[in-house]
Amino acid sequence: MQVMHEREAVKRLTGRVEMDDAYIGGKRKGKRGRGSAGKVPFVAAVETTNDGKPHRMKLYPVSGFTSAAICDAAASLFSGECLVVTDGLACFTAVTRQGVTHQPLRTTGDKALQDSTFKWVNTVLGNVKCALIGTYRVISAKHVPRYLSSFVYRFNRRFSLPDMFARLAYVALRTPPMPYRLLKSAEDCA
Repeated sequence: MQVMHEREAVKRLTGRVEMDDAYIGGKRKGKRGRGSAGKVPFVAAVETTNDGKPHRMKLYPVSGFTSAAICDAAASLFSGECLVVTDGLACFTAVTRQGVTHQPLRTTGDKALQDSTFKWVNTVLGNVKCALIGTYRVISAKHVPRYLSSFVYRFNRRFSLPDMFARLAYVALRTPPMPYRLLKSAEDCA
């Protein structure tokens, strides 16, 4: 997972990108929703092709949905000329500080789910949450960046499945070793 995390950290999205906010993890008992204890906020960004199909994606943990956190995320997510399409959450305007174009589309309630503008980012978010919770059962907040990166690595290489393991082994052999104490330590999500 660490090799996948390091490999995906250097990749950037270009072109038209759908972006949305999400949470993962949290306590099963107590308050539900955004205020629930233990939830880790992250940003999902899906690059689409000219014919509207998903090409690549990035999942980036943030400290919260603030302008500063989104500006930092944009620096790691986007390169070159991007058109970032969002649901109009106020903090997403901060992506323009990184030189990308922002197109907010205000949606309410279930209209966002039905709107084809956000089809792929919503599909990816549903798949990510089901895959991670179904695979790991418990999501440790301190390792969320690695969980998300492993999903991103597989998604971005879905067109060459037979080569994926060999490519991962190749990259793993060329990645500097990391001591176990660092692997089990908490990742800085901010």
